[in-house]
Amino acid sequence: MGVSESSAVQRDDPFVRLAAVYPEALPEVYGYLRHRCGDSGLAEDLTAEAFVQAARSLRDGTLDQVTTAWLVTVARNKLIDHWRRQARSEQMLRSVEDERGDDGGWDTRLDAMLAAETLRSLGVQHRAALTLRYVDDLPVAEVARLLGRTVAATEALLVRARVAFRRAYEATGGERR
Repeated sequence: MGVSESSAVQRDDPFVRLAAVYPEALPEVYGYLRHRCGDSGLAEDLTAEAFVQAARSLRDGTLDQVTTAWLVTVARNKLIDHWRRQARSEQMLRSVEDERGDDGGWDTRLDAMLAAETLRSLGVQHRAALTLRYVDDLPVAEVARLLGRTVAATEALLVRARVAFRRAYEATGGERR
């Protein structure tokens, strides 16, 4: 294969096209998210998720060309999904308060806030696994599918994530149960 043929093949490679749009798209996608969520860590995570989605779509053949506009749309959807999960999590914590018969006591509210903050402090993999499993109440097999892992690897990840959560929670003053 000649040099010009090699260049033509590379231009036709969707991953080469993704790499070409990356320098322009990265600041646009990150800036879009950072402006809307006000949290640089979350914006970084969601930006990475948008680019991973692009790579998956290219690999699966469901997308031919990646554009900055497409990536911003994916990022917006990722942020909306994040807000929905967060709302479900907060609703779940309020439901637990109601079931316990608390009158909305400060101890319960502080405990729920501390648990939510502790979850946000964990690494992406731990936070994702715990959120999908315990907040979204998905079975381990579904969590494994969404994370692109085997069930055994996901179970091990969940064990490590629970240990990390417990340590972080207790380090911030949470009750040991």
